[in-house]
Amino acid sequence: MSAEPERTCIVTKAKADPEALIRFVLSPEGEVVPDLRHKLPGRGVWVSARADVIETAVKRQAFGRAFRAEVKVPPRLAEEIDVLLAQICLQALSLAKKAGQVVAGFFKVEAAIATGRVIGLVHARDASPDGGRKLSHALMRASSEPRPEIKSFTSEQLSLALGSTNVVHAALTEGAASAAFLSHCRRLARYRCDASAAPERAAAEASGEMSADAETRSLGQC
Repeated sequence: MSAEPERTCIVTKAKADPEALIRFVLSPEGEVVPDLRHKLPGRGVWVSARADVIETAVKRQAFGRAFRAEVKVPPRLAEEIDVLLAQICLQALSLAKKAGQVVAGFFKVEAAIATGRVIGLVHARDASPDGGRKLSHALMRASSEPRPEIKSFTSEQLSLALGSTNVVHAALTEGAASAAFLSHCRRLARYRCDASAAPERAAAEASGEMSADAETRSLGQC
């Protein structure tokens, strides 16, 4: 059970767990600020954690009505939130590396898969598909259940997060830090998914019946 009560989206009016929404507060200057970790002081309003819903909130001037005040809304708010969510993911990946739960490099990843301890793969978005395909097949053979594969970041982003160079493929091994990274990536994937473009996925999420296969795909693309 969630530690917090359900909240209501100011756009869709749907109630949901706080983790499925984004909280916003007002700065002292009256600017709408996303509170992605739910820690900022002040009265908050909530919006479903999807880029298309954030864009709708901006277009409909929903923040001003919800706060009952004159507010300043960044015109590219949805894009700014995307960047922040991606940064949170990469910070979590860095922590997983420090915890010894990330292996980078094709051959090292291949060896890690053979141990049976890999819980997910990370492929650079700009990588050649061949290497990723080979590692995916190896992981499918080694695991009795589908494993997530992250394809949300460039090689440069992965290299910076892992303190290395030319990172194209990485493996996540068992541990709390790796699990936290995957959780943040799921949030980013849901944020980037337009429900109208993926109705089956949205319905599965709403009913709580998303299969392991669908959840695995959600970490790469809608």
